[in-house]
Parts: sequence; C-alpha cells; structure tokens
Amino acid sequence: MSAVIQDNAPGKTLVSLRGLNKHYGDFTAVDNLDLDIQDGEFLTFLGSSGSGKSTTLSMLAGFETPSSGEILVDGQSLVQVPPHKRDIGMVFQRYSLFPHLNVRDNIAFPLTIRKLAAAETRKRVDAMLKLVQLEPFAHRKPSQMSGGQQQRVAIARALVYEPRILLMDEPLGALDKKLREDLQDELRQLHRRLGITIVYVTHDQEEAMRLSQRIAIFSHGKIVGLGTGYDLYQNPPNAFVASFLGNSNFLRITAQSNGAGTFEGQPLAIRLTPGLDAGSQALIMVRPEKALAMTLQQAAAEPLPAGWNEVSAKVGEVLFLGESQTCHVRTDGGTELTVKALSAAGMPMQPGETVKVRWAVADACIYTEWAESDLSKAAGAH
Repeated sequence: MSAVIQDNAPGKTLVSLRGLNKHYGDFTAVDNLDLDIQDGEFLTFLGSSGSGKSTTLSMLAGFETPSSGEILVDGQSLVQVPPHKRDIGMVFQRYSLFPHLNVRDNIAFPLTIRKLAAAETRKRVDAMLKLVQLEPFAHRKPSQMSGGQQQRVAIARALVYEPRILLMDEPLGALDKKLREDLQDELRQLHRRLGITIVYVTHDQEEAMRLSQRIAIFSHGKIVGLGTGYDLYQNPPNAFVASFLGNSNFLRITAQSNGAGTFEGQPLAIRLTPGLDAGSQALIMVRPEKALAMTLQQAAAEPLPAGWNEVSAKVGEVLFLGESQTCHVRTDGGTELTVKALSAAGMPMQPGETVKVRWAVADACIYTEWAESDLSKAAGAH
C-alpha cells in the first residue's frame, strides 16, 4: 500500500445499502435503510446509543446478517459472503490485540493466516510500523504500551492486508480527550495518504465533524441527515438534526402570512417557506453564535437593522469559557435561549438584567414538522 499522499476526493459509488433491515424479535434496529458510500471517502455514522449505526456497520462487516435488503460492493452482493472474504478491515473500541504477541507479530497476524510469503509479510509489516510511527516499539507486548499506541497497532493490523474498506466502531472512545484528538488528527492524515474508504461509527458529534467528509446521522434505525458537517450544521434538514448536531435555540411561532409570524405575541419576520400558511405553527431555529445579546442601552443606541428580529429576555447567567462566553436568557413567555460570543467581543450582561436578543432572518431555519423529543437535545444524545 502506497504511503504517497493521494487525491482521494470521493468519486464513484463503492458500497450500496438497499432496503436494509435488521430485526431482533419485535425490535427494529435498522429500518429500510438506503445509502451509497463513495470510493475513497471518510463517512461517519453518528447517533446516540441504539440508533442503528453500529448494527449497520456490523452488517457491512458480515458479523450480522440482514433480516432483509442488500449490501453491494462494486455491484456484487456481500450478504452471503463471510467476513474474512469481504476485503474489509475492522477496528473496534477494544483493541483486541493478542497479549502474548509483540507488536510486529500482532500486525502480521492477518497475513500469517492468509499464508503470505515471509518476505512480503516482513515488507508490509515494516511499512505499517512506519505508517503508524511505532517502529521503535516493534518488539514490545501490548501490556507495555499506552492505550493510544495499542490502538495504532490495531489500526495497522486492520490495514496490513490492504483492504479496500476500513470500518471503525468507536475506536477512540476509551481514550482521554487530548489523546483522542491527537489520534483523530492522525486518522485524518492516514486517510489522506492511503485514499481508502473509511466508515467510522461514533456518538461524539465533535469527533464526527473533525474527521469526516460526510456524516450520516442515525435515529431509530434510519438516516435522518446526510451531508458534510458544514451543510448539516448550517442548514439542518429537520429539527432533530438541528438539535443533535451542535446547540440550538428553538422558538415556537404562529405564521401570520408567508414571511411574517408571531412569537409570544411579538411580530417576527421569517424566511419564505413553502407550505407555511397563516395560522399554522412552526419552529424557528437559531444557532447561539448567530444570536446577539444587547443591553437596553446598546439596543437603544443601535436601531434594529433591516432583515433582523429582536425579542426581549432576562439574563439567567453568563458563563466565561475561555475563548468564548455564553449567556443564558429567558423570554417573558418562558422560552430559554442561549447566546454565544467570543470573549474578546465582550458580553457586559448581569444576571437579572433585561436584554434584547437579535438575529438575522437569513440565519434562522424554519421547520413546519417536528416531534417534541426533537427539541430536547435529540432525546438526551449529548
């Protein structure tokens, strides 16, 4: 496998999941799922526990058999193909290294069982040791290594037989935050160098954003959002995705006409939205960093610009978080909102103070359909 940096922008479809279902008795773990995975892309399955992401990965790996549906790689069905013949590498959260073997022999194991020639095995293992920067540790046992080093061994072992697809199920979940971030950076660089297809499972939204070219957000066995992290964050397709990916402010409004509505009796300007009729209910979603909190004195000195909204609220608390500050406020009608600003910009608010919260109409997404659970941080996923 070449260690030369490649241009691995996603191209043609490599993997197709069609009408994929997995039932355990009356429980549906994966519900009629369709997905195309591009050759060479880094795709992350993101969701809370029980959302179906790991079950989907296990069916792709061959550890679980679909109740119905199809798994195609290059147009060929894998459903009846055993795991060891799928040309797919797998890395788990538990490193699953052989404790009695040293690093070199752990990495060589997949080649040994495939009866590869000794010279070729040595060449590939040497290349993997260099790739994951473990050459000085080749003769150590797993017990003599840190968690991060052991996970690198597991990654090298999964890559050594040059699989076309690498599956990773919460591989960094057991590591501390700093080490996890370091390995995330290494994984991203590894993907760029090798150009293979990686499908990664995590419940950590920041990890998904940091690693992926695309993210598939799972909920109740379905994919409810699919796209780049930027697109999913800036224009979430539904209220669940808006709540799950990042922090969100939701305001319940009543449409007066298309382009206008009321929030707690106050008039608001809203985006033109198909199907939003007078009298119908809707949600406005505003990201905390897109909202602006101003003292009454500041608001009086700066008239509301065209294309902006403003509501009154009372400050609950202001939190200093290093590079940023967060202000929690409550409107007269009881709606809780969060405003975030860079610390350098200042936020001279005091608890109990009445403020004006402003946002641009163009920065607010509108949803005409939602479940109440969508508004509770995606059912506690965070």
